[in-house]
Amino acid sequence: MSSTAYFLTGTDTNIGKTYVGAAIARALTAAGKRVGVYKPVASGCELVSGALQSEDALTLWRAAGEPLSLHEVCPQSFAAPLAPPLAARAEGKTVDAKLLRSAFNIWRSGFDVTLVEGAGGLLSPISDVDLNADLARDLGLPLIVVAANRLGTINHTLLTLEAAATRGLEVRCVVLSDVAAKLDESAATNAAELRRLVTAPIVEVRYDCEVEANSILQ
Repeated sequence: MSSTAYFLTGTDTNIGKTYVGAAIARALTAAGKRVGVYKPVASGCELVSGALQSEDALTLWRAAGEPLSLHEVCPQSFAAPLAPPLAARAEGKTVDAKLLRSAFNIWRSGFDVTLVEGAGGLLSPISDVDLNADLARDLGLPLIVVAANRLGTINHTLLTLEAAATRGLEVRCVVLSDVAAKLDESAATNAAELRRLVTAPIVEVRYDCEVEANSILQ
């Protein structure tokens, strides 16, 4: 693996980004790697023991073997199920754009691989002044793009890859995840069609199968 950190983003929300990230973390941890996980900001968090807690951050943290602390995994948490800057605004706060970047520094050393999970899609706002793409660029990380293996994913994936290219972002691979309880007919052909249209590797991940991390982090 040529890079030690990756930025997980999606073509949409609720498409299995955290599932994929956690599966990679578990596979790498099982292989003896020390894995770091960083969720720069999360919304839709629940109050647990007097503090807001992100279920996504908790899932990633546990999958990686609970490195450092949960707060260091996700230093900014907000309650409303909205884009982070809107969720922060609902509490009379703002997302700290500088902290999005500086809090990553503790994950830059001491880990074989660090997975950074954005909030929503590549062009979703992550602060009042940033999109996820801006943060990925400033951290200097290649993208793992997670896409739902369902009707419409070809358009969503091509748009995301085009947006990444215009911003000079490297796409390490596209992960097609099976998130629907009942797959539609396109699920059988989406991977082949995307392989015909794009140069980035296409990896299929099913919820009932183990993830081969090296096939994603090649």
